[in-house]
Amino acid sequence: MATAEVAGAEPTGAEPTDAEPTDAEPTDAEPTDAEPTDAELELADTVVRELFLLIRQVKRSAERHRPEMIVDMAGYHVLAHLHFGGPQRAGEVAAAFHSDPSTISRQVSALVKSGLVERRADPGDGRASLLAATGDGIRVIETERRRRARAIATVLAAWSPDDRQALTGMLGRFLDDYQTYEAQES
Repeated sequence: MATAEVAGAEPTGAEPTDAEPTDAEPTDAEPTDAEPTDAELELADTVVRELFLLIRQVKRSAERHRPEMIVDMAGYHVLAHLHFGGPQRAGEVAAAFHSDPSTISRQVSALVKSGLVERRADPGDGRASLLAATGDGIRVIETERRRRARAIATVLAAWSPDDRQALTGMLGRFLDDYQTYEAQES
């Protein structure tokens, strides 16, 4: 798709298609260090705006379903991190979220009190403890995941299987490329 089409402008016919990369336009296999053009910056701005709107919509949906949730969103994220990442020390969790350890400590305390997270002895260091999701915590995560999956499946129901697969592939590719960019920048 030509840049003008993505940005919402009328195509002039002069823009190259994906099948016809120009010398000024790198292909997937040829990353560039050149400064982005105005058209590329406009397209990137559109992507940022659409991502922002999507994230805001997802947060609104979560807020609407908050009465059904046992934990707040911050606690849910910590709980999910422990479930999918395995048992960890509180400092590791804080580092993963780029949060102050005292913030994570408050969230963990609430999760422990509600029986969704437990403290376990660290087999590598008897002085330390590991945090782990409990069976109840995992049930909370799975319930919320199913709720979200139902909502997304409903939204995508009218899309063709090819479009759904393309979206999944492009989102994954974008995330991978963005993570690579961030790693190079730090």
